[in-house]
Amino acid sequence: MENQVIELAYALDTFYFLVMGAFVMWMAAGFAMLEAGLVRSKSTVEILTKNIALYSIACVMYMLMGYNIMYSGTDSTWWPFALDILGNTDNSAADVIASGGDTYYSGLSDFFFQVVFVATAMSIVSGAVAERMKLWSFLLFAIVMCGFIYPVQGFWKWGGGFLDAAGFLDFAGSGVVHLCGATAALAGVILLGARKGRYSKDGKAIAMPGANMPLATLGTFILWLGWFGFNGGSELIVSNVAEANAVALIFVNTNAAAAGGVIAALLTAKLMFGKADLSMTLNGALAGLVSITAEPLTPTPLLATIIGAIGGVIVVFSIVTLDKFKLDDPVGAISVHGVAGLWGLIAVVFSNPDATIGAQLYGAVVIFAWTFIVAMIAWFLIKLVIGIRVSEEDEMEGVDIAECGMEAYPEFVNK
Repeated sequence: MENQVIELAYALDTFYFLVMGAFVMWMAAGFAMLEAGLVRSKSTVEILTKNIALYSIACVMYMLMGYNIMYSGTDSTWWPFALDILGNTDNSAADVIASGGDTYYSGLSDFFFQVVFVATAMSIVSGAVAERMKLWSFLLFAIVMCGFIYPVQGFWKWGGGFLDAAGFLDFAGSGVVHLCGATAALAGVILLGARKGRYSKDGKAIAMPGANMPLATLGTFILWLGWFGFNGGSELIVSNVAEANAVALIFVNTNAAAAGGVIAALLTAKLMFGKADLSMTLNGALAGLVSITAEPLTPTPLLATIIGAIGGVIVVFSIVTLDKFKLDDPVGAISVHGVAGLWGLIAVVFSNPDATIGAQLYGAVVIFAWTFIVAMIAWFLIKLVIGIRVSEEDEMEGVDIAECGMEAYPEFVNK
C-alpha cells in the first residue's frame, strides 16, 4: 500500500511537471506573437523565424551540454544526461521506491521543464535586436547563449553553486532567466546600434509603431497564461496538501502581480503622455510578471499586486530612459526583463525573511557581469567573422525579404 501511494505521488508530480513545462513552452508562442505585433510589418516573417528557430536550438543545445553544466553537481561527468537520452531512458517509478521517496518525479520531466526556461531567456534577446540583425548571426549567438552562457550562471544558483551558498534567492528566475536574457540583449543592442531613423539628429526618439497591436495583445495574454507554469511549476511538487496550497498561492500571486503591473503602467502612461498607451500597458503586465517571479510564494496577494504595480511603473520610466541613451529596443525587452527583473530580486526582501538585500544585489551583479562580458565577447566575435547587422538597403526594404524572401502581409506592406 505504501509503495502504491509513493508511485501515485510520483506519477502526479511528474504529470504536473510536464504540464507546467508545456505551459512554459507555450510562452514561445507568446513571445512570437508579441514581437511580431510590436515590429513593423516588413520585419514580421524574420522575427517569427527567429522565434521558432531559437526554441529549437535551445532544446538541442541544452540537451547536449547546457543541462549537464547547470546541474552537474560535483561528481557528475560532462555528458551523463545526454548519454542517458541516447541510451537508457527508463524512468520508472522503481527509482523513487528504491530511493526511499527522495526522488519525487521523473528525471526527464525535470529536463523538459528546464529546457523551456532556457528558451525563454533566449526569446528575450530576439525582440531587443529586431529589425536590423542578421538572422544567422542571431542563431549563432543562440547556440552560445543556450549551451554555455545561461547554464553557467544557472548552475551558480539553481545547480547549487556559490550564489546559492551565498544566500541569493531567486525562486523562478527574475535573475537567472530574465535578467540574464535582458543583459545578453543589452550587449547585442550596444554593438548593433539603433534602427535607421529611430532617433533624430538632436537625439529625440521617433516613434516606429508596431504593425499589429491585436497580435501583440494576444501574445501578452499567452505569456500571462504561460507564466502560471513558469512560477507554479517551480514549486516542483504538488502531491501533498502543503505543496498544493503553495502552488495555489503562487498562481494567485502571479496573476495579481500582472494585474497590478497593467494598472500601474496604464496610469503612468496616461500621466506621462496624456494617452492610454497600449504598448506600455502590455509591457506593464509583463513587468509585473517578471517582478513577482523571484518570489511568488511568500508575499500576500495584496503585496504581490503592489510588487507588480511598482514593476509596471518602473518599466515605463525605463523604456523612456533607454531611448534617451539611444538604446533601441523595439519591444522593450531590456526594460521588462532586465530592469523589472532587478526590481523583482530586490522585492524578495519584503516578504521572505531569509532574504538579505546584500545577497540579492550580489546575485544580480554577478549574473549581469557574467552575462554582459561573455555575451559582448560572443557578439563581437560574430561581428568580426560574419557581421551582425544587415545592410542599410536590406534594412530599408525589410529583413523579411532580405533574410527570408517573403512577406508576412503581401497585400499590405507598411514600409
